[in-house]
Amino acid sequence: MALSRSARLGAVATAAASFLVIAASSQPAPGADGIGDSYFPQLGNGGFDARHYALDIAYNPDTDRLDGLTTITARATQNLSSFDLDLQQLEVTRVEVDGRRAQFTRAGDEIRVTPRGSLSKGREFNVAVTYGGVPEPLGGPIVFGSQYGWMKTTDGVFVACEPNAASTWFPSSDHPSDKASFDIRIKAPKGLTGVSNGRLVSTYDKGDSTYTHWREKKQMATYLATATIGKFDVKTGVTPGGTPIYVAIDPVLANSNSVDVYAVTAEATDYWSKVFGPYPFEETGAIVDDMPAAGFSLETQTKPVYSAVRNETTIVHELAHQWFGDSVSVDHWKDIWLNEGFATYSQWLWAEYKGTRSAHDSFLAGYNSRPADNAFWQIVVGDPQRDTMFASAVYQRGAMTLQMLRERIGDAAFFKLLPTWTKLHRYGNANTDDFIRLAEKISGKQLDDLFQTWLFTTGKPTL
Repeated sequence: MALSRSARLGAVATAAASFLVIAASSQPAPGADGIGDSYFPQLGNGGFDARHYALDIAYNPDTDRLDGLTTITARATQNLSSFDLDLQQLEVTRVEVDGRRAQFTRAGDEIRVTPRGSLSKGREFNVAVTYGGVPEPLGGPIVFGSQYGWMKTTDGVFVACEPNAASTWFPSSDHPSDKASFDIRIKAPKGLTGVSNGRLVSTYDKGDSTYTHWREKKQMATYLATATIGKFDVKTGVTPGGTPIYVAIDPVLANSNSVDVYAVTAEATDYWSKVFGPYPFEETGAIVDDMPAAGFSLETQTKPVYSAVRNETTIVHELAHQWFGDSVSVDHWKDIWLNEGFATYSQWLWAEYKGTRSAHDSFLAGYNSRPADNAFWQIVVGDPQRDTMFASAVYQRGAMTLQMLRERIGDAAFFKLLPTWTKLHRYGNANTDDFIRLAEKISGKQLDDLFQTWLFTTGKPTL
């Protein structure tokens, strides 16, 4: 079909306009200062994908001073004129991009880096940040009213950073949606041990200092990184199932409880490997530190940190997180029940495994112990809000949701669903809708009503 002259001129004008739009969109632009998480809008950063962190830190417990050099290998996801990093409180003294000095500015917890030349989309680059100061833990209502992050102990530091405290000790894209591999090198006074994620690459003494180098090859969310330092009794070996194990226990706590941390860690790692699919990392273990002010434990990747081990179920809970939360991480923090509900349900599965109580009876005990007017039932588990994201309902009602699902679809489908979920999203991220769709696909049942009732509706559901 032939075009009239006016139509041809119109087509030329349209093409020219389209070219200008395309050209404008390809111009270098600043990356966003956050990924847009509704709970923490400025956590994480847009414009790049972090691929690897190399952390070199030196810590002096006498002064509580931390000096660090963090080198991030990243890939630009757009044409970048500048980009942001998350860092709280500590002072930055130098930034380099690909070995060349870069300009930077600061606005609160955001460091904006402007390299000498723009970074084209798809390009891999390195940014090295030199920084230092006295890290301060975070507080407030989020983590049970406790402080969290970088917490000083009598002989070192206890580092547990969920959800937003990794950036209190290293610059990062501090959101679980931007995972990376890690090399963590720790310099501490001689006689103290620095324990971190992954496998121990090397350790040696030089002068008055001890140096340790840890490597986590698998993708890890920033909040799961640790550099806990102190005096520890260390026991290493291999679980009966063949997974290397590293357990470090503060001597103060060595004889203060009846839990054999090493034995339970080995047994639970192997058992969950049968129920949830192969163990996702190179090493399992534990870091048990004397930190009563923390009052919590955290599933730091490969080696959960315990402020003190209170019972066996704490260990099985944190180890279940290695699959649910660590290997499979949330897209956004509102999906936190995918971590805590699953780990709590794992405690019920452990009781079944040990023959002490069925998961159904654990469900009933929790359900019947709370009357309908209890505030527990007013939390929307599927979107609990930032300051109540670790409310008991997220744990317990999240676990109840899974028991209701199990009874709806049957054991065969349910115990196929769990390892399929961990395999499908291994080392990645997922959300509640992803889980619902997979549950429906495997079971062949429509499940919207179940999840709407248990995750997104306030009030005590009727059984």
